[in-house]
Amino acid sequence: MLVSPARTLHRHLDVDGVRVFYRESVPDRADAPALLLLHGFPSGSHHFRRLIDVLGGHYRLIAPDYPGFGHTETPEGFTYSFDRLADITEGFVRRLGLDRFVMYVFDFGAPVGFRIAERHPEWIAGLVVQNGNAYEEGLSEAARGLVALTPGAPGAEGAVRGMLTLAGTRGQYETGVPDPELIAPDGWTLDQHFLDLPGRKEAQVALAFDYRSNVERYDRWQAWLRKDTPPALILWGRHDPFFPEPGARAYLRDLPDAALHLFDTGHFALETHLPEIAPLIAGFLDRLSPR
Repeated sequence: MLVSPARTLHRHLDVDGVRVFYRESVPDRADAPALLLLHGFPSGSHHFRRLIDVLGGHYRLIAPDYPGFGHTETPEGFTYSFDRLADITEGFVRRLGLDRFVMYVFDFGAPVGFRIAERHPEWIAGLVVQNGNAYEEGLSEAARGLVALTPGAPGAEGAVRGMLTLAGTRGQYETGVPDPELIAPDGWTLDQHFLDLPGRKEAQVALAFDYRSNVERYDRWQAWLRKDTPPALILWGRHDPFFPEPGARAYLRDLPDAALHLFDTGHFALETHLPEIAPLIAGFLDRLSPR
């Protein structure tokens, strides 16, 4: 049976002086469950294009670009920190009129999304966590090295900028992937296009130096998970060079009823395992909001 790709709209919303770009699917029913897709580094909402094509006809999938990423435009002097990314994303959710949704957090999407959950736990109907870390054991040695970087320290900024090259971006996609032929080059090529825009590398350097603020909040996020116990689906590329498998298993301490699925791939699991992941997400959304 032929399944038609979702109809997807591409829009902007003004939030506190930031012109936020986002993609939104048009589902086949007005009361379709909403899934907010929060992307990672160094990507953007384009990372979710294929997932939106597959699931967007049945569910309302919404994927914004953060300030400093993708097609979103920020005013001169914008301060790049994870608090500010969360502020703008929170304002975006308010402008859309969302007050109950499932949240998909990937990589940077975890610190952005969990800040929003701290502020508005009543908004979160469920969690899809894909290589989005919230535990000390989920930090690899490479990630710990990044967290330890401080502005002004010898070599610190150079270490961050070394990740922002085409080789560094491509490496994030291919590391830990047994079959790189499954990964289209479009992803890292488009990511690099945006990274090379004026001011974008400076934004990423600022966010890298602020990453320690996320680790400092892990206890608070874990406390929220234990208190509210949102239904959760944990999806993880087990060969992630930044967030290894123990970070996925750690969620089960606070969410023992969560469903955990590990995949033989790296950080960008959607790139290689969409056929396996999409049905899991669909089943999860259907259990939360049966038709």
